Amino acid sequence: MKRGAGRSVGPKRGRRVPPSAGASTSRRDPHCLDAFAEETEAALRACLEGERGAEGCVPEAKIPCPLAMWELGHCDPKKCTGRKLARKGLLRNLRLSQKFPGVVLSPLAAVCVSPADRHIIAQNGVAVIDCSWAKLEETPFKKMRGGHLRLLPYLVAANPINYGRPCKLSCVEAFAAAFCIVGFPDLATILLRKFKWGKTFIELNKNLLEKYAACQCHEEVLGVEKDFLAGVEEIKEEEIDPFDVDSGKEFCNPNRPINSSRITQSNEESEEDSVSTPDDSSESSDENSSEDDDPGKFLQEQPIINQLSEK
Repeated sequence: MKRGAGRSVGPKRGRRVPPSAGASTSRRDPHCLDAFAEETEAALRACLEGERGAEGCVPEAKIPCPLAMWELGHCDPKKCTGRKLARKGLLRNLRLSQKFPGVVLSPLAAVCVSPADRHIIAQNGVAVIDCSWAKLEETPFKKMRGGHLRLLPYLVAANPINYGRPCKLSCVEAFAAAFCIVGFPDLATILLRKFKWGKTFIELNKNLLEKYAACQCHEEVLGVEKDFLAGVEEIKEEEIDPFDVDSGKEFCNPNRPINSSRITQSNEESEEDSVSTPDDSSESSDENSSEDDDPGKFLQEQPIINQLSEK
C-alpha cells in the first residue's frame, strides 16, 4: 500500500476565506443592504457615545466597509485628513502598485460615482488618492489601480486649505461625498465629526448631495451637475455692480427701506416746485436785486437806528 493512502484527507491548511468575504458578497442582496444600513446606524451610535465618553476609554467606531488610501507624501502630515483617519484606525494605507477591489476615486475615471455604486461600496469599500492638487502632473495615477474607477461630481470644499473652491476636496471630504451620494450618510457623519470644520462640508453641499443621492445612475448625476452649473452661469450674468455708473441702471440705498408712497409724494412736490414761468423768475430776481441795490432805503433807516440808540 502506498504511503499515505489510508490517511483521511482533511481541509488544506494555509489559505483561508476571510469571514467578511462571504458576508460582503451577500450584500448584493437588498435585504443584506438593509443589514448594512443597520450596521452604519450602529456605528454612528458608537461614534456619538465615544464622543460623550472619556477620551481613550471608548474605542473608535468601526466603519462596516473597507476604507483605503494611496499616500504619496505630498501634503503636510499635520494637515492631511487621510493620515488622521489612518491614525484613528479608520482606513489602511495601500502600496503604490496595490490594487483595490472597491470604488476608487480617481481623476482617470470616466464615470461619476452614483447610487448605482451602493452595492460595490457596501461590498468592497472606497479608496482615495492622497496627493497635492498642485502636483497632479507628477502623480502616477496609472499605478493606483482598482476595479471601479469613479469621479466625484461638482462639490465645494470646506477644508481650511481650499475652502469655497469647487472640486478641491480633501480625503475625508471625498469619502464623505461618496457615502452621501450612494445613500450611507451616517458613515459620512462619522468621518466628518473627526474634524471641527467637517459639518460645514455638508452645509455647503446639502442641496447638491441630496439631488445626487436621488439619482439612479451616473448619467442622471451628470444631468444634475450640468443643470446646477448652468444656473450658476445665469446668476453670474445677471449680477451687476451697483457702483458701476456705466451700467445704465439705477440703484437705491440698500441700507434704507423703500417707501413707494413717500417716493411718489416727493416726486410730485418736486415737480410742482420746478414748474415756474420765466416772467416769475425774472421778476423775483429783479425785485431782489432792486432791493439790495437801493441806497435810499438804507439812508431812510439810519435815523430810526439813531433814535433807538439815543433812547
